Amino acid sequence: MLALLILCAFVSAVACASLVRYGRRSARRYAIDMPQRFHTGHVPRLGGVAMMLACTAGWIWMGVAERYLSIPIGIDFAPELALAWWIVVLIPVLGGVAEDITHRLGARWRLALSAAAGVAAVWLLGVQVPSLGLPALDALWTQYPWPSFLLAAFAVAGLPHAFNLIDGYNGLAGIVATICCLAVAHVALQLGDRQLAAIMLVLAGATAGFLLWNYPRGLIFAGDGGAYLWGVVIAVAAIQLVQRHPQVSPWFPMLLLIYPVWETVFSIYRKAVRGQSPGVADALHFHQLIYRRIVRGVFDDHNEARRMLMRNNRTSPYLWGFTLLTVVPAVLFWRNTYVLIAFCLLFVVSYIYAYVSIVRFKVPRWLRR
Repeated sequence: MLALLILCAFVSAVACASLVRYGRRSARRYAIDMPQRFHTGHVPRLGGVAMMLACTAGWIWMGVAERYLSIPIGIDFAPELALAWWIVVLIPVLGGVAEDITHRLGARWRLALSAAAGVAAVWLLGVQVPSLGLPALDALWTQYPWPSFLLAAFAVAGLPHAFNLIDGYNGLAGIVATICCLAVAHVALQLGDRQLAAIMLVLAGATAGFLLWNYPRGLIFAGDGGAYLWGVVIAVAAIQLVQRHPQVSPWFPMLLLIYPVWETVFSIYRKAVRGQSPGVADALHFHQLIYRRIVRGVFDDHNEARRMLMRNNRTSPYLWGFTLLTVVPAVLFWRNTYVLIAFCLLFVVSYIYAYVSIVRFKVPRWLRR
């Protein structure tokens, strides 16, 4: 599996290098007055293309290495399954890349494409949420088949947009995605599921190659295409992990991904209270508040571009630590539903407390150093 990780990282890094060199023309179309823009210059938002190429190479290798090349890799991944994964992932990624290049594909079209990916995942990969982990509800849940398919399709359609929402600073969403991939791969390997572990390592390797160019220099961004790739692959793999192994609590992926999921839910609520559409971009997300209220005054440099880059890079580690506070207990207690639910509630309370504290300028002094 290490060779698979290296292969995908190499393909992604080389593809990113080419896009950094030849993709700046598309970057000029990105307006300088966008509220979520925290960088200077024209940076291509085509990291999703490079990572998709790397994932495709990884899936092809998994499908043909042992079956056609007689190279023992110990991963059962038929070419037909690789094609199904590729179709499911390509649907939203194409929409995201179209937006990254033209900046004209509306939010409704991208939402429709991610919904189509959710339907395709149910149809081609057979994903479903078999239970809720709560005996009182599972008795009713298992009486009808359609809720399990609807919830799976909703999760696959929604998580790409959740990752897109937290993709605001160099390395932020990429490291969060990598941590989640490694967590799912760890649990899958404990259960002897090398196929799911390999799928996660393919995405982790593709993301690592991208991060070589994204953090800390910010030479290329993941864009909508990259965020949608992370969301779809992680959502499908997490659901399949629960589906294949009943000992894994359905709340394991919930706690693992609670940061992007709750950021999305809270943002929808926040905009609804203000009378705004959820599709309207603003600069009031949690990571943006950290940039403006905590990190903004840390660095003093006369060069505006260098100062913005340093603050951009300093913002992401705050959220990496925040993510680890949920990933670590998820990995430790992936069997225990009630402990996982308790940590989910703890995260929600902590998030709201931290958000309100930052808004009211009540951030502890040690956090600003």
